[in-house]
Amino acid sequence: MPDGPNRPAEGRSQKVKRLFREFEKTHKTAMDADKRVLVDQILHELTAHAFIEETIFYPSVRAEVPDTAEHVLESVEEHHVVAWLCSELKTLDPGEETFDAKVTVLIENVEHHVEAEENEWFPQVRKALGRKRLTELGEQMQAASRPRQHPAFSERLSPTAAAVKAETWARPAPSRPAVRAPGGAASAVRFV
Repeated sequence: MPDGPNRPAEGRSQKVKRLFREFEKTHKTAMDADKRVLVDQILHELTAHAFIEETIFYPSVRAEVPDTAEHVLESVEEHHVVAWLCSELKTLDPGEETFDAKVTVLIENVEHHVEAEENEWFPQVRKALGRKRLTELGEQMQAASRPRQHPAFSERLSPTAAAVKAETWARPAPSRPAVRAPGGAASAVRFV
């Protein structure tokens, strides 16, 4: 979800877009070490963004705007696809011939995900929740993005997240909790 009272995650989204554009501009000429650093930044930002969406935004929206339940579930599944790509990229050498293609597919998947959310169901969420509630969610999301929030949740991962955990945190990045949908079922995945 974007920033401001109606757009709580825009800062991170804009950073991810900038990183995507940087990769697209430089991947053909960049040294492998530079690609690794850039892609690790992308993975870190996507992980933090997914943490925020899956622990705060999606559960709140699903509970408060029931008509969005199908969209929320689809978004979580899209996160799962991106998480799979991220887990592969985390350990893939930038010199491998598939590295650039995987990053390109990751970028395409994330951009599709953002476009679908922005155009298909965020307008409904904005209308249903109103400015005050969106501001509250934005504040919660900002607080959750602080690194001190992540370690407390490091062991509460979904089965999918647990499956990739061993490979994912070799480099510093915030931990993510499992998302508990209404009813208590874990539905989150850990990107990196």
